[in-house]
Amino acid sequence: MSESFPRMYARTRRFTLGVPRGFTIAPGGDRVVFLRSRSGTDPVTSLWELDLGSGVERLVLDPARLGADDEHLPAEERARRERAREQGGGVVAYTTDAAVTSAAFALSGGLHVVELASGEVRRFDTPGAVIDPRLSPDGTRVAYVTGGALHVLELASGDDRTLAAPEAEGVTYGLAEFAAAEEFDRLRGHWWSPDGTALLAERADVSPVQTWHIADPANPSRPPVSVAYPAAGTPNAVVELVILGLDGSRTAVPFDDEYLISASWGHQGPLIVTMPRDQKTVRVLSADPATGSTELLGEDCDDAWVEAASGVPARLDDGTLVWVADSEGARRLLIGGVPVSPPNLQVREVLGVDGGTVLFRASTDPTEIHLFTWARAASSPAAGGDRPAGVVSLVTSEPGVHTGRLAGGTLVTAVQTLDGPGTAVWVRRGEKRLPIASLAERPRLEPRVALVRTGERDLSTAVLLPSGHVPGSRRLPVLMDPYGGPHAQRVTASGRTYLEPQWFADQGFAVIVADGRGTPGRGPAFEREIQHDLAGPVLDDQVDALHGAARLYPDDLDLGRVAIKGWSFGGFLAALAVLRRPDVFHAAIAGAPVTDWRLYDTAYTERYLGHPDEHPEAYERSSLLADAARPEKLERPLLLIHGLADDNVVAAHTLRLSSALLAAGRPHTVLPLSGVTHMTPQEVVAENLLLLQVDFLRKSLDA
Repeated sequence: MSESFPRMYARTRRFTLGVPRGFTIAPGGDRVVFLRSRSGTDPVTSLWELDLGSGVERLVLDPARLGADDEHLPAEERARRERAREQGGGVVAYTTDAAVTSAAFALSGGLHVVELASGEVRRFDTPGAVIDPRLSPDGTRVAYVTGGALHVLELASGDDRTLAAPEAEGVTYGLAEFAAAEEFDRLRGHWWSPDGTALLAERADVSPVQTWHIADPANPSRPPVSVAYPAAGTPNAVVELVILGLDGSRTAVPFDDEYLISASWGHQGPLIVTMPRDQKTVRVLSADPATGSTELLGEDCDDAWVEAASGVPARLDDGTLVWVADSEGARRLLIGGVPVSPPNLQVREVLGVDGGTVLFRASTDPTEIHLFTWARAASSPAAGGDRPAGVVSLVTSEPGVHTGRLAGGTLVTAVQTLDGPGTAVWVRRGEKRLPIASLAERPRLEPRVALVRTGERDLSTAVLLPSGHVPGSRRLPVLMDPYGGPHAQRVTASGRTYLEPQWFADQGFAVIVADGRGTPGRGPAFEREIQHDLAGPVLDDQVDALHGAARLYPDDLDLGRVAIKGWSFGGFLAALAVLRRPDVFHAAIAGAPVTDWRLYDTAYTERYLGHPDEHPEAYERSSLLADAARPEKLERPLLLIHGLADDNVVAAHTLRLSSALLAAGRPHTVLPLSGVTHMTPQEVVAENLLLLQVDFLRKSLDA
């Protein structure tokens, strides 16, 4: 008997196992190190190397031979993986020396260093479980965090010393605090100097942050887990930066803003990016390694908020600053403070700098993300003269979603297209073009996706019909499947994105996925139309997309049977839909929904709604609890699903909504998931959630 899609989908971690990732290119461009599990069902990630000269892939390290047991991870590492949405085990992260001859990694809290050429592995004794080990540029030392203290271990002798230890409870050195990791995509908190004699380190004090307790009701004998959670309007962690010399010196790097967005340390010295709490200004600062004094290199301001781009700031080899900022209605690449990408190109992120060349991702069509380079002209003056002359070039042409890395003249590209659900990875150096194979399982279904524009705003929309459906033969019940919120995009030219929607379509539904206002790819103005209202515009756009799709498929969509489902922001949107628009939506499944934005974190929530003390009406406007309290507001079936171990959108969101609905006498269903976090990685849970949702939809829509 062939394995069902729900079982495969769960066992393969949504078909991500076996896909190459985590690429590091050697300085000479002759080798590429990467991560990949040994099959599409193997959850243990291994370390590999591709030699461009021979074209041969080599398994450097299989964690299984080290007896790796990911069931015994320290709490800090579990939290880091949750923030990174990491679903695999084994070597899920590694760092190398500058020459890319050795790699350091943690397995079950133990510190390991592998010599890439020989595969020889050494395990080092440490005083506690290891978090985020990072090799020094010369490969002689490893910095890591344990017990909130930043340590440095000498590889030759095994000598271990503490560079900075917590002075009080709630203090950590070398780790990213919750807001940085969850909302600003900064997962690290320490950075080596290029000469390996010092570390730039974050000192975080979470003692001002309120403590929340996440209990496990299914196991009442277990004590609750205490987490420092900065809910909207409450204090954040106090974040500072210090330079810690291996000679015992300690130098403060002062900054005034509340958020440390990013940090790096290149040959021209440390660069840091900061934001005040309202996120309406972003500042780029350089730091003097000797004194810690900072200099403002530039700042951007916006009346709504400033979107912090990934991969910047960076520098060209001559020291010229690389930045991304909004200009002329677009998010643009800046070299030396001057926009160099055209206004019709929306820059997504900078992927790297190789000498005088910048690799970045950008879009003209929001459903596609391509690779571009800006390359300095040969006659370009050095830093300090006129702005460098250069040219923007399109690197990828195949329709799809591309990403990549560039170093030493070697380019690694990875692409997902609508032609299939897989990921194709290529390494290019000069005329040589080599593949890195994906070992992911092939799903037993092929997405049938139509990418269209709907409604008065030309919303990016995907429509999926059952595999055997004959157009015009019958009207199908409709399932809206949005995320719909800011900072995330669902409608892209990537086949893997639509595996789950196609499976739902094959159960007899017409599935519609739509990106409304707030989602990226359409430019700053489109993103900022949700300011102070996370409910009205996004819900209006889902209705608009539904009606627009019905005009395109008048004989295939039954608007008398429309359901909506979603997770996280999508769960909020699903519950919102049946509460506020029961005339359009006839059933909803809300997974891990945010129901009261005062319960969600500071950095995300205040970016869009402002501080709750200053904009209480924005929170009321975007809350589900007031809607739930009005009896006339729920007349449609609603299934609420929530993991009780969720430390991102805590279960209190669903429980408070359920209490309000119960007090108003409105029937609904709650499915609590014991031991499940925001990711739902457990195979049995992930499989049966799909089956239970289909059963609920069929009964609710009489489908």
